[in-house]
Parts: sequence; C-alpha cells; structure tokens
Amino acid sequence: MTVRLAPSILSANFAALGEDIRKVEQAGAQALHVDVMDGHFVPNITIGPPVVKAIRSVTRLPLDVHLMITDPDRFIPAFIDAGATTLTVHCEALIHLDRTLNFIRSQNVLAGVSINPATPVSAVEHALGIADLLLIMTVNPGFGGQKFIPYTVEKIRHARRIIDERNYKCVIEVDGGIDTATVPLVVKAGAELLVAGSAVFHSPDPGRKVKELLEIAASVGYDHRHV
Repeated sequence: MTVRLAPSILSANFAALGEDIRKVEQAGAQALHVDVMDGHFVPNITIGPPVVKAIRSVTRLPLDVHLMITDPDRFIPAFIDAGATTLTVHCEALIHLDRTLNFIRSQNVLAGVSINPATPVSAVEHALGIADLLLIMTVNPGFGGQKFIPYTVEKIRHARRIIDERNYKCVIEVDGGIDTATVPLVVKAGAELLVAGSAVFHSPDPGRKVKELLEIAASVGYDHRHV
C-alpha cells in the first residue's frame, strides 16, 4: 500500500502561497489539502472558491478540498467549478449523505466523507461503498497545530477492516496532528493519505519535511497483524 502526503495549506504562508505550494510540489507531495471553514460548523473562517481557483492555476497537484461547512450542498457546484479534484463533506453536516456523495461523483469529481473524532465509523459505514475517500479527523476540526487524539488510531483500524473485508475502493485519509511521531501510528493502522499542515509549513524547510514524512511512511508500512 503506497502512502501519499497532502500538505494542508491552512498552515502555509498566504502572503507567499504560490511559493509554498511550489516547494512541497517539487519535494514530492502528491496532493494539496484545502480546508474550507465557515465559522459555523467549525469555529474558524478560512477560504472560498476564489482561492481554490487561484491555487488551481499555479499547480498540477490534485486539490483535496475539505468542506467543514454547515450547508455543503449549497456550495459544492462552486468548488467543482473552481477546480477541486476531491470534495469531502462531513457526515455530521448532512441529512442525505448518499445523495450528496452521488452528486459529487456525477460531476466527475472524487467524493469524500469525513467524520469528527467523536463520530464512530459506523455512522458512515453504509456509505463507504460509494465514497472514494474516508477522512478520519484525528483532531477536532477548526484549527491547525492541534495535538493528535490517540483513540482515533482504533477508528482507522476499524475502517481498514471494513474496507478490506468488503473490497471497497475507498481511500483512508487522516488529518490532524500528523508529524514524524504520529505517521507510524496511522500508517500501521491502515491510513493511505496523510494530511500534514504545521509539520510541513511551520518547519524551516517545507520541502525537506515532505520528503522526511514520506520516507517515514514508506519505512513503516501497513501492519496487517493488528487490523
């Protein structure tokens, strides 16, 4: 199982965003994670479709857009038009998750579903067969630089078991507190796409940090014995 890294631009320098993106792209990052917050679903406000469109114009990397907003259905078309490669919505924000995921996929965009730390995997188990991605939050969403929540590792294992047993194609992504210490924990549990923000962009050399995190992930590997 190849592990990929998606640096989160939430922690980048927005005054030099293009340059920060170039550094991580050249270092081998396989995607860019874009956190969209509305100040209602989470206690923070970040960016909207115009910034996603601007990012799309300066990179060829897939844009992994994470909608932490109360009414995602209302804004999904705008983010698709802006150039999102993947759109991830929170199950906690939706009544008709199945319909939303199917709509996103009908627009030739990958559809992801996210769960907060206190939300069990069982809340989205029924949707993993149609979702392209399951994003397991390993911190409570809203701010970068938070401490990794240990009990989320068991949630990753649980999701890995379900996906493997049913032969689903759903990718497991993790976001929150991902750094050199936590990469081995989540990769062994079965995570395939790692979101790292502060660990990358708050380091003296973001490019070197991307390479380091990818090297650690490659050296650890998925531990089938504990899943």
